[in-house]
Amino acid sequence: MEFHEKLQELRKNRGLTQEELAAALFVSRTAISKWESGRGYPSIDSLKEISKFFSVTIDDLLSGEKLLSIAENETRLKIQRMCDLLFGIVDVFSVILIFLPLYPNPIDGYIYSVNLFTYTDTTEINRLIYWIAFLVLTAMGFVKIILTYFRIEKAEKFITALSMGLSIMTVLFLAMTRETYAIAVEFLLLIVKGALLLKYVKADA
Repeated sequence: MEFHEKLQELRKNRGLTQEELAAALFVSRTAISKWESGRGYPSIDSLKEISKFFSVTIDDLLSGEKLLSIAENETRLKIQRMCDLLFGIVDVFSVILIFLPLYPNPIDGYIYSVNLFTYTDTTEINRLIYWIAFLVLTAMGFVKIILTYFRIEKAEKFITALSMGLSIMTVLFLAMTRETYAIAVEFLLLIVKGALLLKYVKADA
């Protein structure tokens, strides 16, 4: 007997509806419906709750092979979620390109390192582009974190692609305008994001 059949039988033997079982296990009715129709399996934590609620062992519910598969899938999802969160945090760090003294500003024959607020030794258009790029990257970082928290996967992937594209364009623009220190910081952030994406892909393989 498959897991979904066992779960359905256990529930019916207790005289419970899907809603009542969902409330007892602290999950949604949709989750119970999905499990009973064979369209998915519960997490390890949910399996423990099911086992405790019906006074059966997890081995009675699932084969060892299937249990291992669920555990591996959970591990993969946790790694990917952590990569997504870190990716968002890295983008939030783009705000340091506004506040750190990364821009050379000549004053009375001396060159001082200043932040973007007081940087004047460039064109107004360049400064405007810097502000837009850094603020948009920072905002996308917060959006990425929120989407990851609520597990909105399609929007997450879109923001990830947009973020990588904007980071690459920002690095290229900083190179064109010869902002040595700023490009070093932005390039480092881009490398970190690339490494997180690689880790995400490897976990999915």
